[in-house]
Amino acid sequence: MIPIKSDSEISQMRTVCQMAATVLDEMVQATDVGVTTYDLDQLGKKLMQEQGCASACYNYKNGSKIFPAHTCISVNEEIVHGIGRIEKTLEEGDVITLDVCCLHEGWVGDNARTIIVGQPRSEEDAYLVEHTRKALDAGIAAARPNKRVGDISYAIQQYLDRQKLGIIRDFVGHGVGHSMHEEPQIPNFGRRNTGPKLRAGMTLAIEPMVALGSPQVDMLEDGWTAVTRDRSSAAHSEHTVLITESGPEILTVPKNHK
Repeated sequence: MIPIKSDSEISQMRTVCQMAATVLDEMVQATDVGVTTYDLDQLGKKLMQEQGCASACYNYKNGSKIFPAHTCISVNEEIVHGIGRIEKTLEEGDVITLDVCCLHEGWVGDNARTIIVGQPRSEEDAYLVEHTRKALDAGIAAARPNKRVGDISYAIQQYLDRQKLGIIRDFVGHGVGHSMHEEPQIPNFGRRNTGPKLRAGMTLAIEPMVALGSPQVDMLEDGWTAVTRDRSSAAHSEHTVLITESGPEILTVPKNHK
């Protein structure tokens, strides 16, 4: 069953998503050469406290594993669920994904953005980051009432296939609300007119995860960090989106966004 949010629940979602968007935006602005990923994670923790929310991923359990960080920070070949580390200092040209998931009064807002630290090392890295973001735009545009989840998946896949980029298939988007992971699952590949029907009041985390090379995945020894098997650069863009009668509404756009 895919949760349909009431007007009051949507108001709660707007609040937490705006918190998540603000934290992510400020973390992006603080990302620079010489900063450690641990510094950025601790900044995320501080910003959440200032916003009056908490991290939805800190101490998140997956079987016997417990996630130790407040945000997910993935660098270069790391795709998702990277852990901020004191020994990881950012360098010019690093491709970094900041993934912020906030919890406030029982509701979750989720968003992620990939940027390049300073100047890109290659045109290919810049291409990857740009088109991962545009693939997210394509998926959001397809998130309309009476369409189906497969229409979102198809739109993302068609866009990325045209750019000849690798679509990560091991991780998918999902519903979000009272839980960080609700129904439905939203793959970044699929066929039109398949899957559950989209209805007004659904809140979805749409999130293409993309590799510059092979989409095959390895897991690091920490049990959380996913990396590209060929160690090519990866990117990840995510918004929490509300389905309305008139179309998709992005809930995780920061207020100061231009």
